Amino acid sequence: MNNLIVGLTGQTGAGKSTVAGFALAMGCRIIDCDLVAREALSPGSDCLKRLSELFGSDIIDENGCCRRSLLAERAFSDKKKTELLNSVTHPWIIRRSQEYIEKYSMDFDGVIILDAPLLYESGGDVLCSKVIAVTAPLDVRLERIMNRDGISREHAMLRINAQKDDEFYTSRADYVVDGSQGLEQVGESIRSIFQKINGRGVK
Repeated sequence: MNNLIVGLTGQTGAGKSTVAGFALAMGCRIIDCDLVAREALSPGSDCLKRLSELFGSDIIDENGCCRRSLLAERAFSDKKKTELLNSVTHPWIIRRSQEYIEKYSMDFDGVIILDAPLLYESGGDVLCSKVIAVTAPLDVRLERIMNRDGISREHAMLRINAQKDDEFYTSRADYVVDGSQGLEQVGESIRSIFQKINGRGVK
């Protein structure tokens, strides 16, 4: 099959999920790397086993499930430990994403979206022919995160400050979508981008 792999990335609250929704409606297959990351911590996974060796066997409970809050507490306690976590999880997520690409390619000839907030940080962009970045002004992202997750302004800002700035995404991406536009405009932007990417729209 002649599939086109397109990366989709951007800051939290920018509107990436909306763009992915349009892509799905247009006939694309979506690989959600947030869900793949959850697979990495599923009971019995080799990734979770390795993390237990690095961060303590007690991050796995008596049922074999990951104590995510405990892992997060230890892994995000300093930069080096966060890098250690990423050195284990990112390659696993990329390998699993490749497996999904191969699986979809068996019976699908079209655009496969690799939806990954940490597309560049994980090295996932090497799997992609093109990359779309979704951005939005700070105030828009802040309000969306607060409403979406039911958290305070302070906690929302902590999430925003933990991410890269606009230029990190826009300078690397092939296409940029303004996620603060109305739904109709976002949809038009996506259709236009896919027309440019493969010259035949989305299949």
